[in-house]
Amino acid sequence: MATRAFLAAVCLALFTVSDAQEAHGCGATLPLTVDLGYALYRGVEDTSNGLKVWKGIQFAAPPTGKLRWQAPRVPETNRTAVRSAAEFGPVCPMQFPAPSPPYFALGNEDCLYLNVYAPSKTAGAANGKTRGPAAETAALPVYVFIHGGGYGLGDGRMPMEALMAANGNSFIAVTIQYRIGAFGFAASPEIKAKGVLNAGLLDQEFALKWVQRHIQKFGGDPRRVTIGGQSAGGGSVMLLAVARDGALREQLFTNLIPVSPYLPTQPRFDDKVIVERYKAFAKLAGCPVHGPASFDCLVAADTLTLQYASSNLTVGSLVPYLNWANIPVTDGEYLTAPASQLLLRKKLNGRRLLAGNNANEGYLFVPRDINTEDRLRAYIKRYFVNLSEKQVTAVLEAYPSVSGPDDPNSPRFETDGFGPATAVNVSQAGTGHQQRAYNIYAEATFVCPAYWLADAFSSGSGRESYRYQFSTPCATHGRDNAAVYGPDHPSHSPEFRLAFRRIFGNFILKGNPSIATSVASGASSSNPDAFNNAIKWPRWNVGYQPMLNLNQTGGVPYSAEVYGATVTEFTGPTLRNAFKLVDAYSWEGGRGKRCKFWQTLNPVIPQ
Repeated sequence: MATRAFLAAVCLALFTVSDAQEAHGCGATLPLTVDLGYALYRGVEDTSNGLKVWKGIQFAAPPTGKLRWQAPRVPETNRTAVRSAAEFGPVCPMQFPAPSPPYFALGNEDCLYLNVYAPSKTAGAANGKTRGPAAETAALPVYVFIHGGGYGLGDGRMPMEALMAANGNSFIAVTIQYRIGAFGFAASPEIKAKGVLNAGLLDQEFALKWVQRHIQKFGGDPRRVTIGGQSAGGGSVMLLAVARDGALREQLFTNLIPVSPYLPTQPRFDDKVIVERYKAFAKLAGCPVHGPASFDCLVAADTLTLQYASSNLTVGSLVPYLNWANIPVTDGEYLTAPASQLLLRKKLNGRRLLAGNNANEGYLFVPRDINTEDRLRAYIKRYFVNLSEKQVTAVLEAYPSVSGPDDPNSPRFETDGFGPATAVNVSQAGTGHQQRAYNIYAEATFVCPAYWLADAFSSGSGRESYRYQFSTPCATHGRDNAAVYGPDHPSHSPEFRLAFRRIFGNFILKGNPSIATSVASGASSSNPDAFNNAIKWPRWNVGYQPMLNLNQTGGVPYSAEVYGATVTEFTGPTLRNAFKLVDAYSWEGGRGKRCKFWQTLNPVIPQ
């Protein structure tokens, strides 16, 4: 049970309707009943937050039976009664990562639902008769949130109320679900021949098409859509940026907020490791391991059989520590090459980017017994299976340290990013070789993808990008979610939360994350009108890589247990915002250079 609790904590980390619309006056009350053409839904009034909310809206037909591993389709029309949108829809079947016991969270394959949060009084149109310039001008921007969970966990229940309230309920929020685990990401030549690959990614794209078709009925502007997500949600945003070789352009979204974008290896669908996993999955499900009969057998199997097989596959020897067996693959259509290579080509969807990462991204995902360089070398070879001995040595040289065993009594502390101590060798989670492993995983999997995204969207490409790092102790993977979405955490002051939420809100509303001086400094600051880097946030470009480091000073220290480690955090009314503009290239002992190094390995890894 302790293992399950730990892993659960780790992973916390359509179109049959007409386009009828009618513009209402500014401040019009949004009707609770919305006609989507294929169905009618009645939402609920959330008077405490000034919102109207529709939960559990079906955006695609149930991907069950013969629709398993097929592209999402329009829901069947059913207008016999108004459906209640008071409760969330079923979650998708989930699997926990290796090395958990064969354990999975029950779900329902009929899980392609989304949720809409709208201000009770909106300037936008709602369920009227015409669609025109007046309605589009008055409508509100839209934020679509894609959940994380390693493509094997998670659901669309992330609360949006706190983020919206901090920005005056000035936009519409949508949270979506997509097929995960084997149901969304099982891959093989058999699946490509008789179904679709990356079904979960196609669900995300289909949900965004639903937003384009229907969001005006909730008061939203389909021309001003921002997509965002954290971890695998941030990775999904990244993959949407490069999907279909950039052919989507700005049809589905304009702005992107990938946070800690998760980029594990992205092999081809017919790569040896993917084929081996598929065969093991089919065998565990009691099906033939290759050929058309294999696919037909898996389609005919019941949900629990496949969920059990997927879970056992994930915890088996074919999957690295705290990772999942079923991940996005290069399929030749939606993803024509590994994401890192597509970013270099700059054939992109969307226009503006705000990319973020946390200070301690790798701690959760690395075994805790790496106390010698030999063990570190073995870990690198285990995680990056295609690297040669020479390339493994190059990785070790890029992350230098002493050659002897770790001293368990070495002090642990958060670095300031400037040195001489850097995140290569020390954090509150570890020191020496163990910290090298944490930082190697962090940079290769979460941090460098944010750098690569920022480069791709830099001003030289005709687009623009902004970067930040979330550094309030202890900034492990996923700890920033509370500062954006809640629930509030004692180590984040009210002023920090407001500033962070305004950064997101201003990017959603204006395409620029800069915030007001008083908000950036905080009302309790001794000089709230003093200049703060957050009030005029410079764009990222290849020659100049400015990044806003979001931290705090002051406060009262206290000890906290964070995923098995005792760390020091700070709380209390004396906490003050400390936002500093830094050079992301030289940050933490040359992180920009190390990210360039990982790009040279991407054809081998691949990512």
